[in-house]
Amino acid sequence: MSLAESEMKTAAGSVTGLRCLACNAFYPPELLYRCTACAGILEVERAKPFRRWDPSDFVREEVTLGEGGTPLRQVPSSLLHPDFRGALLVKDETRNPSGSFKDRLVAAALSRAIEFGASGIVSASSGNAGAAAACYAANAGIPAIICCPETTPHGKLAQIMAYGATLERVSGHYGNSFQRAMELCDQHGYVNLTTTYLNPYGVDALRLVGQEIFEALGGILPGWISIPTSSGPLVKGVFQGFLDTAEQVPRLVAAQSEGCAPIARAFAGGQDTVEPWELPQTIASGISDPLQGYPEEGSHTLSLIRKSGGEAVAVPDNYIKDAMVALARKAGLFCEPTGATSLAACRRLFSEGKIGMPDTVVCIITGHGFKDFSAWSDVEAHGIPS
Repeated sequence: MSLAESEMKTAAGSVTGLRCLACNAFYPPELLYRCTACAGILEVERAKPFRRWDPSDFVREEVTLGEGGTPLRQVPSSLLHPDFRGALLVKDETRNPSGSFKDRLVAAALSRAIEFGASGIVSASSGNAGAAAACYAANAGIPAIICCPETTPHGKLAQIMAYGATLERVSGHYGNSFQRAMELCDQHGYVNLTTTYLNPYGVDALRLVGQEIFEALGGILPGWISIPTSSGPLVKGVFQGFLDTAEQVPRLVAAQSEGCAPIARAFAGGQDTVEPWELPQTIASGISDPLQGYPEEGSHTLSLIRKSGGEAVAVPDNYIKDAMVALARKAGLFCEPTGATSLAACRRLFSEGKIGMPDTVVCIITGHGFKDFSAWSDVEAHGIPS
């Protein structure tokens, strides 16, 4: 075992290797983004410890900025619906260092990148992942190149530039930025920290989200957990975290916008595979991912939603705006549109009779409101009620 491999084992716990979800091929723990045999999604294999997962199992001490451990708090049940009599809780991921849950993936992926001797990093991003990558790269003292769609909100772009990263704005949808990041990694020899399923070490750390929710609820399984979803690594993390700690999984909701809903469309159509979205158009920029070039990621997320007995739901932008305002004015939680999509989806599910009157519902709020001030300006201009 090389020194780097030995250090990885110590820093990351019992990592045994990478396993392809499609063909079951196994690889040693190395820098690999897709299965070399079939191009399938790779996931980290670990020996389950005789204890809870610890953040140090995933993130090196010199990399962490205190990400994770975000609060789970109860908010008025009327935020879901005036007739709802259950418990409504929010997992507030806006408390992470750069303001979104993406810090968790980036910190873990960067820890592995450093162990592999990375000289720099690249990330495709609709904004939040880029801000996280720029933030953590600045702290680690390594260069970062961030590829974002031209439509990325200015607040997110400003944050990326504030951390000193090189920003490349790419025309068209997120899939173009994804492809450009791949090209730049090849050109510079940098490590790809794009936060789809591409970097298995980043995705692996998201199991902590499920563990944190389960522990905060005192070991009680909630009825539903709603998750803003693009390709779906956070769905995977919550699913895996509950499987690790509770050995069962609550019903998961993949919350999407009607303007970009490839997973929800496949769910509604009873399909097993997800097809790319044609032209994304939504206020929820963080989940405006058409999955063009990697629809198998959406298919994997769809399978997890079905295994949990959950739902994939698409909601219109006006539902998202209304949920965003309600969270701010009735729960003191300032979030971007993407973060509010989880509540908007649950409101729809309750109105359709799928969420029951006494259920316990957890909404994950994925990104801070400072990420997209323009969305809030739009809300105020149109007088959206709470």
